[in-house]
Amino acid sequence: MANLSTTALVIFVRNPVFGQVKTRLAMDIGEERALEIYIELLQHTLEITRKLRFRKFVYYADEVSDYDLWSVPGYTKRKQSGNNLGERMLNSFKELFDQGFTQIIIIGSDCLQLRTETLEQAVALLESNNAVIGPARDGGYYLLGLTKFYPDLFINKPWSTDKVFAKTISDFKKQAISYALLEELRDIDTVADLMDNGISIFGTVQISTRAQLI
Repeated sequence: MANLSTTALVIFVRNPVFGQVKTRLAMDIGEERALEIYIELLQHTLEITRKLRFRKFVYYADEVSDYDLWSVPGYTKRKQSGNNLGERMLNSFKELFDQGFTQIIIIGSDCLQLRTETLEQAVALLESNNAVIGPARDGGYYLLGLTKFYPDLFINKPWSTDKVFAKTISDFKKQAISYALLEELRDIDTVADLMDNGISIFGTVQISTRAQLI
């Protein structure tokens, strides 16, 4: 059984600011609808994590917000540090391992298909593996869990490309890191992702001409 007192969940988020979230998606559906969808994703992430019994840390990409939906019991707020996604992930893992946590899982706030049961399964798999990873359909991953600090997993990766998952698996094998795979899920970054998740592209604003042609 996992020691819940030394198990941590890291949630990477952005402040829900107009024009600064889901920018790729906003090109097709407009910034207002993109913001609405991101807020929905944040709410989903809160809902699936709030009943988890291990420690939860919300790491903000921008500024830590004193009063937002994460201002509820059970969540510790911190700011990400680093010049790119790899550095920010590396630093968050190092920070928590240095604090004495022995099982750390990191997720983003982009996956509407993610469920509480998947997070619990990930923790359980770390009982017999050094790593657990959840592949995303776009070639990245939506979850990474570790029992030890492996800095090489976050260095020299082609972030935001379809090669991140494959490169990470390659690192597991090169470093003899035992790992377990979760089911493949789909992050929400494009109009196709919305449709796959049953989300309407229509909101309170008109979609762009480009989106109409898709």
